Amino acid sequence: MRFRRPPESPFADLVERQLRLFAEDESGLLEEATESEEAWVRAGRESAEESYGDYQLVVDAIADALLSLRDTYAQTLPAETADEYRRAFAVAVARQYRRYASVVADLEP
Repeated sequence: MRFRRPPESPFADLVERQLRLFAEDESGLLEEATESEEAWVRAGRESAEESYGDYQLVVDAIADALLSLRDTYAQTLPAETADEYRRAFAVAVARQYRRYASVVADLEP
């Protein structure tokens, strides 16, 4: 039995370009997330909670930046088209930034 892939969204290419630009523009923030995650993993028992809090602040900043990007563009579209765009954006973010679970959850339409 073969499973068919759902048709690709007409917004797929646009969203991929947006996320490439996001990665370039926010490279410092993404690097900070990697560094803070590594610090959290290496943290001892006494500082793990604080290290996780630092990591989560950076992840939240990534989510805010992605939501801003998504919502800014979605506002230029008619409501029914904007929903399709948001779904395509959420799928692409889930694929590219799945390690930041809260980012993906915040982006679901």
